Amino acid sequence: MTYIERLRSWFRRAGQRVRGSAQYYAPFNRWFEPKSIFTSQTTNALATNETIFSAISQLANGMASMPLKLLKDFEEQHNPISDLMETAPNPNATSFNWVNNMETIRNTFGNALAIKEYDSRYQVKALWILDPTRVTPMIEANTKELWYRINGENAPYYVHNMDVIHVKHIHTTGYWGINPLDVLRSTADFDAKVRSFSLSQLEGAIHAGFILKLMANVSDDKRKATLDSFKKFYQENGGVLLEEQGVTIREVQSREYIDPKLFEINKITITRVATVYNMPPHKLGLTEGSSYNAMEQRDLEYVQGTLMPVARQYEHEFNLKLLTPEQRRSNHYWKFNLNALLRGDFAKRLDGYFKGIRSGVYTPNDVRKLEDLPPIKEGGNELYMSKDMIPIKQILNPPQGGKNL
Repeated sequence: MTYIERLRSWFRRAGQRVRGSAQYYAPFNRWFEPKSIFTSQTTNALATNETIFSAISQLANGMASMPLKLLKDFEEQHNPISDLMETAPNPNATSFNWVNNMETIRNTFGNALAIKEYDSRYQVKALWILDPTRVTPMIEANTKELWYRINGENAPYYVHNMDVIHVKHIHTTGYWGINPLDVLRSTADFDAKVRSFSLSQLEGAIHAGFILKLMANVSDDKRKATLDSFKKFYQENGGVLLEEQGVTIREVQSREYIDPKLFEINKITITRVATVYNMPPHKLGLTEGSSYNAMEQRDLEYVQGTLMPVARQYEHEFNLKLLTPEQRRSNHYWKFNLNALLRGDFAKRLDGYFKGIRSGVYTPNDVRKLEDLPPIKEGGNELYMSKDMIPIKQILNPPQGGKNL
């Protein structure tokens, strides 16, 4: 019996302990028929609430925009699994779209899962995103290992946790994240009702453009005649109005028909959504009293406080489930480059590069790579010190006949 056959036999026996009488093995293509279990449904709150949509969009785009690299001792590695993750995790999605989709699902349902598909040599050839509403975590009775029950159209499937990439929100069980939209349910419902009420008020404000105040009670016929005369005079004189004795004309401002407190409710909604998604409120449009320097500092807090924990969760999942133990022991690891989101304006970048080169932190080619410029062949990979700007190796190992500087 080959290694692959023994491995499959072990999975088959373990699956029997988890599933009871349910069938575990089925051809992979059956998971798409008659209805795919890899397609999740968009929730109504995400489709109708602009604040929640904005928060999830920014988180998804932020994570997808960060370059993902497989490194070994800080050196970028190139192999089939790195090419898979950096180019197209499955035939239908680029790396950007895959991470964007995973992060959107995580922030919509609380959990995002992708199952590994293997080739004939038991190497990962694709990562297929699952519908989280069809997945249930389960603990195997004897080994206490985590399995996932995936509800197919005809039968459930049981998959070991090492075959599934799973990123989630905070949780209490350790296995299944809390849905942030459930936390925001009352906020979303209240916001929808307030918006409906304010729109009806605004509709009335739009149609009511002027108030005609008559000095005495008049009959219906007289009132209608006065209104018709007002409309005709307004149209024939290009919007110019003439107040007659006994008649006062006042233009209606749209805010007069809307309770000013309704404008404060939108701020409350933004604050609550930002709190649930661990985002600074200014990322959702609440920027009152913010200077440029304060905004830059808040962007730094957003990357460090919001995106960094999410990126670390992805990195740990990839390290555990996309690398072999031998690769981890040899110091291979996945890394999102958060610095790609922290680039300041050009003047500040130049100042940072200048100090980095003069202090031996960056080589000229390191800086040129960050600015998407071609490398310098001669001396571009040298580290320099600020003292006389000479290569460090000449300071440590002076030419024959010279002295240590």
